[in-house]
Amino acid sequence: MDKNLFLIPLNGLSHGRMTSSMKVGKEFFESFENSEILDADLLIGVETEKSGQYIGIDCHISGTVSVACDRCLEPLTVPVETEARLSVKFGTGGEDDGDEDSSSDREIVWLPEDNTDFDLAQVIYDYVCLSLPLLRMHPEGECNPQVMRYIRSGISVSDAENAGPDSPFAALKGLFGN
Repeated sequence: MDKNLFLIPLNGLSHGRMTSSMKVGKEFFESFENSEILDADLLIGVETEKSGQYIGIDCHISGTVSVACDRCLEPLTVPVETEARLSVKFGTGGEDDGDEDSSSDREIVWLPEDNTDFDLAQVIYDYVCLSLPLLRMHPEGECNPQVMRYIRSGISVSDAENAGPDSPFAALKGLFGN
């Protein structure tokens, strides 16, 4: 994966708007050593705007990622549709410069004064991960039937109470009695 693909040259950025797009796949998430996202097919649209000291970056992220189903652990395709709206400012951060961005819907990213490039890779990674649902499960009836058979035949309280001395559940025998 080309690491320079996600760099925005802030010093060489011309005034006005500039657009670009890129595709992100499995190798992008592997570079973050992410075990949660198994595969990806995402299109990233990036629009940068420079006007005086203002630098705005808008990223539109759309496509699909594949994650493990929470119920059966089989791959599950999840649609992704999210947007990152950033304002890049230089300094140590937190200073109130009276700019109108403080009340806008943009996230402010503070960079050191000597930064010449802004790496969008971490922003893309974070926004994709945050866009995933908390519960990731196939619709009812679409999980792996073999796995679901094991889940449905789970150990009940009575099984633990009736366990013989050689059973791994024998240690649980008195746990539910009181």
